Amino acid sequence: MYKDLFVIVFATLAGFTASGILANLYRLIAKKPETAAGRVGYVAVMVVAGPNVLFENAATSFRANDCSSFAFWLAAVIAGYWSFGLGLFLIQIGQVISRHWGGA
Repeated sequence: MYKDLFVIVFATLAGFTASGILANLYRLIAKKPETAAGRVGYVAVMVVAGPNVLFENAATSFRANDCSSFAFWLAAVIAGYWSFGLGLFLIQIGQVISRHWGGA
């Protein structure tokens, strides 16, 4: 049971970390997308960066009293579940890389 809980927590934190790294790199490097290709790239980045952006926007709105506590917690749960799925995907990629180059 503790192993399963550890995997859930690890996957969620790994996904949220990857989301935050990509979101901040995108903010540093990219400008506002003005072309169709730029918008497609933005959507592709937001597939991974979405949990961080969603949670940040929800927290900002909650602090400014622009949304209810229910809306904030709903956004937090969605961002957490999204991070969990992203983290599971990253763990799978890590296992494939480990098997391919790790020799096991």
